[in-house]
Amino acid sequence: MKKLVYFLIIPLSFFSVNAQTTAEITNENTLTTVKDNSDEFQNYAAEDLPWHGRRFKATAGVFFPANNTEVEVNGTGGRIGTDIDFEKDLGFETNTVSFFGAFEWRASRRSRFNLEYFYLKRNSEKTLQKTIEFQDHTYPVDARVSAFMNNEMIRFAYGYAIVSKPKYELGLLIGAHVLLADVGLRLEGVTAQAEYHDTVGFTAPLPDIGIWGEFVLGKKVGLYANVNYFALKIDDIDGRIISYNLSVLYNVYKNFSLTAGYTGLNFRLDVTRPKIDGFFKWGYNGPTLAATYSFGNHVKFYKH
Repeated sequence: MKKLVYFLIIPLSFFSVNAQTTAEITNENTLTTVKDNSDEFQNYAAEDLPWHGRRFKATAGVFFPANNTEVEVNGTGGRIGTDIDFEKDLGFETNTVSFFGAFEWRASRRSRFNLEYFYLKRNSEKTLQKTIEFQDHTYPVDARVSAFMNNEMIRFAYGYAIVSKPKYELGLLIGAHVLLADVGLRLEGVTAQAEYHDTVGFTAPLPDIGIWGEFVLGKKVGLYANVNYFALKIDDIDGRIISYNLSVLYNVYKNFSLTAGYTGLNFRLDVTRPKIDGFFKWGYNGPTLAATYSFGNHVKFYKH
């Protein structure tokens, strides 16, 4: 019996020791692998990333803004126009879809120039629930009207990096938003003689200043944010603007990346001139999706 017990104990002891040794080796290998992967992720040169710090960057994407628009256009001879809420009074869609494009040139480690373009075209038809005075015509309640609004926004900005490190940058912005707008209202009459319409077009440049930051969050992930504001009154023009943008970048392959963000703008312009007298207020905000291609030499960063 004792021989049988010894015969069973010796193999079990061998398997137990062998299993313990194997587990220790496996644990060591696992820890070594995790450590190696962690080191590989952390030990990269941010200035050599294919999407970060390149001389040029082109972006094109789609924008899903929610709009809020108010317009008042006074007529001649002291005729006071109606404050028109285009979404509520004229039936314009609040939520829309548009496209935008941007281009960036990094002239040096600290200096960059940005050009952005955004276009939004909207129109509607509605039976009026209230009387509207627009320029030199009256659009009576229960009248059937058609309206349109075409907006182009061009933005030019110069950015200077006060702090410029391989994995993060912080700086100031100075630039201008230029709005090109066409607004029109038409009374749909039973006959051509009963129809009339009014159209107003204007170009409104408004300078702005702001702050921006760009951060490398990982080997393939980056973050960008900016906020801009300005208010100005010169003689018969009074305008103010605030805009903001936050976007996250993911590098898909080499120089090609995808970004997802959220952007917004609030813009008001009061004008008293012979050709146009009134105010224009437009605000929008919403998510963006875009593709980005970075190219050119890397700018030189310094860690100290």
